[in-house]
Amino acid sequence: MISCPTVQKEVIRSHYNLTTLFYRLLWGRHIHHGLWAEPDAPSTSQIDYGKSSAVAQQQLTETLAELLGVQPDADLLDVGCGMGGSSIHLAKTFGCQVTGITLSPVQRRWAALEAHWRGQRQRTQFLCQDAETADFPDASFDYVWSIECTEHLFDKRAFFNKAASWLRPGGSMAICAWLAGDQLETEEARQQVYDVCEGFFCPSLGNATDYQSWMENAGLEFEAYHNWTNRVAPTWEICRQRVQKTGVRWLARLIDRNTVLFLDRFETILQAYETGAMQYGCFIARKPL
Repeated sequence: MISCPTVQKEVIRSHYNLTTLFYRLLWGRHIHHGLWAEPDAPSTSQIDYGKSSAVAQQQLTETLAELLGVQPDADLLDVGCGMGGSSIHLAKTFGCQVTGITLSPVQRRWAALEAHWRGQRQRTQFLCQDAETADFPDASFDYVWSIECTEHLFDKRAFFNKAASWLRPGGSMAICAWLAGDQLETEEARQQVYDVCEGFFCPSLGNATDYQSWMENAGLEFEAYHNWTNRVAPTWEICRQRVQKTGVRWLARLIDRNTVLFLDRFETILQAYETGAMQYGCFIARKPL
């Protein structure tokens, strides 16, 4: 596991409070990677920067829901729900009841308004809570779901132990996460991962083995790991192009240096995927009956 000790919780919260509009501009409704088909992931020259990326992001959400086996009227917890894109889509498409939690009060408010506008207020609720201190009764949910949030957690092992207790017997957990590569043999590879952690405010990045271990140690039965690195990488090609086309970096300079650093590290994460210093993984586990 690669750690970045300079990251602080308040910096993470401030980042999402200040940059929600950036995320909406660069990513759309879903603050997560898109998932393209394998093996012919499109190059930037083939991508419609608006439509194709939005379709790919929805594809990631729906693919994860299908792997999880989301059922109508089930109770689902979306950890790190961002602006509510996935939560609202799950409620609308799969008919489940979704509770979303986010560290950012700005994102919580945005998600609640979005749910209202899209007719999903009755099937969703959004809470401003830190995933590491959130407290739900045991056996509250049929599914615990998290896309690209665990990177921001300081004690990942403790989170998995607690999240497993929120699941009902027979319930399932689905996690999509940025990962450190399996073999970081060179200083250059380790530096790439560290630079991503610093620029994207991640206290640490675990590898695929770490995630499987945390799930199993929490009492879950590990079911599947999917390496989606090549299928998600076009996300960062798109984001790099959008930063160049929109000139958003100049606006970022008016906000704070952390936002500038965040934008400047888009190239770093793309390189880390290309070199194998980083991977993108999907993990599925179930709680025994």
